[in-house]
Amino acid sequence: MTLLDRYIIRSILGAVALVLAVVVVLGALFLFIGEQEDIGVGHYSALDAVWFVVLNVPQLAWQALPIVALIGALIGLGSLARGSELTVMRATGISVARLAAAALGAAFILITLEVALGEYLGPQLVQAAKQYKAFNKFTDMSYGGGGGAWVRDGNVILNVTRESSGSRFGAMQVFELSPGHRLLAIGHAVRATAGQNRSWLLSDYTESRFTPERVLTRPIGARVLESTVSAGFLGLAVENPSDLDISALWGLIGYFRANELDVQPYVFAFWSRIARTVAIAFAVLLAIPFVLGSLRSAGAGSRTLVGLLLGLGFFLLQRLIESGTIVFQLNPVVLAWLPTALLVAVSLGLLARAR
Repeated sequence: MTLLDRYIIRSILGAVALVLAVVVVLGALFLFIGEQEDIGVGHYSALDAVWFVVLNVPQLAWQALPIVALIGALIGLGSLARGSELTVMRATGISVARLAAAALGAAFILITLEVALGEYLGPQLVQAAKQYKAFNKFTDMSYGGGGGAWVRDGNVILNVTRESSGSRFGAMQVFELSPGHRLLAIGHAVRATAGQNRSWLLSDYTESRFTPERVLTRPIGARVLESTVSAGFLGLAVENPSDLDISALWGLIGYFRANELDVQPYVFAFWSRIARTVAIAFAVLLAIPFVLGSLRSAGAGSRTLVGLLLGLGFFLLQRLIESGTIVFQLNPVVLAWLPTALLVAVSLGLLARAR
């Protein structure tokens, strides 16, 4: 790596770090504002909300990095173009391919950071934040990780594997215990919907109840379960597929396929994590044709606006595809890669035409 390569990499990474700091601070502020309605519930205080936000910072950085990489590359390379440094480089025989190679060096560092945040720091700290918040809001309940949420409410233990919406959950198991901690019954519901007056409507519910003489089996039907466990509490305990790391998603995909359960959200989340990491490299490359062309003499504000529009377009397309994949039962692998594939095509196409 030459001195020129290091200079280009340093310019890109410096701008990316500045933009990332601003975006993370704004994201943390909005997250803290969203916590205001929970402050005062149980023992959850404003200081607890601040700690909850701090634990979510790595995940916020992971989510923002593909967009931030594009904006930062536009600002970093744009400052070189505005100071005529790129013009001097091109005049001395530095090709567009050489500039792209240097930019990929910066992208490699950003991809390494993305992997560290998304696979090691972010998911673990997000789960720790959820547990911290749950323990402070609901001091009379407890849950454990692994296999979904395990929640104890008196003599009833609930196990939920996934969340369908804010008030609906899937694959709920109900374990009823006697005051002497003897197992009385095991029930399973395909769906659980939170009702009013601290109740749950369990759909497609079956149950095996144990007596000293025999086991009584309840046919498939519906059951209203009285419980103080709220949908909000289970929402804290059940992990969203987008918050899981790749190894956890891979294990869940195998588990859900083996049990013939709906695996689409986890397959989409798995490939989406890989695709968004790859997208960082092409987001950085996309900045080169812009700074060599229409944005060569533009100010930092114009470059930031262009990068923000492109980044938001990528983000909204990804969210739209995610919703369509789940609602319309579309191919999750193809659609997870679609936004990144479009970014690759646009980046390479514009880069090939750059002069």
